[in-house]
Amino acid sequence: MDLLNALVALTNFVVIPAAAYGAQLALGALGVTLIYGILRFSNFAHGDTMAFGTMATILTTWGLQAAGIGLGPLPTALLALPVGILATSALLLATDRMVYRFYRAQKAAPVILVIVSMGVMFVYNGLTRFFIGVDDRTFSDGERFIVSARDFRDWSGLDEALAIKTSQLITLVTAVVVVAALFWFLNRTRTGKSMRAFSDNEDLALLSGISPERVVTVTWLLVAALATVAGTLYGLDKSFKPFTYFQLLLPIFAAAIVGGLGSPLGAIVGGFIIAFSEVAVTYPLRKIIGYLVPESLEPGGLVQLLATEYKFAVSFVILIVVLIFRPTGLFRGKSV
Repeated sequence: MDLLNALVALTNFVVIPAAAYGAQLALGALGVTLIYGILRFSNFAHGDTMAFGTMATILTTWGLQAAGIGLGPLPTALLALPVGILATSALLLATDRMVYRFYRAQKAAPVILVIVSMGVMFVYNGLTRFFIGVDDRTFSDGERFIVSARDFRDWSGLDEALAIKTSQLITLVTAVVVVAALFWFLNRTRTGKSMRAFSDNEDLALLSGISPERVVTVTWLLVAALATVAGTLYGLDKSFKPFTYFQLLLPIFAAAIVGGLGSPLGAIVGGFIIAFSEVAVTYPLRKIIGYLVPESLEPGGLVQLLATEYKFAVSFVILIVVLIFRPTGLFRGKSV
């Protein structure tokens, strides 16, 4: 029985939260890796792109809620997502036309585009805070839990309870659908194959008649969708605060680099590696160990390797280790 309680506690506090967080990081890292693989620069504005898309979704959600429109047990934000994606698409395409296109025409070095993206990042951050403010915003509604702690205890008879939030299941299901659709698009459609060819060899792709501007436009549209979905799912699972998405840039880039910057599959694997590492290292294991050892051997402290406030340090350490020992990542990225 104690072993079952330990497994339930581990699942409830580590496995399920890390799986949902990993899916959110994976979707964010996919956007980063698409830009790097096709447009050939590291986009430091991606975190604030997620924040802007989430903000547009939240404002639309509030409007729908005020009008009494919803999805019953599901969050109304799912109904508002298309509006958020459209708003983010318009923002990214306008930014590309007014900013990035000039540097592409100049054949600017990637480091120049990185610096430019940092400037864009601050503009996006300012826009988001101007429209929605700087405070925490909640926008979830519908059923909060699919499995509640009380129901699980009544069913199982265990001391430890398992609770699964609706947002966690929605995150995992949505991530599977989005990733499957993205891989189908890249591998099965003519436009997707053009994007892959452009990523592999730009000069040969141009000689084959592939339109670079079309590839760039589609890339930004895909990035807008991925960023908005990732940001909204993160906000539903936790809460929305603009500065939080700026902080997410580190684990997202760590996920992309660990998997192999430019590799979509690597971005997914890297997202889950970073998420499980962060959650496992910062979770206090005292309760789980208490179930597994005799009472006389129970630890007196929390048995926590790092405080929760330092979870981003885990991403940073993993990032440094990968850059030193395997800079191409697990899947040897650099191409879509």
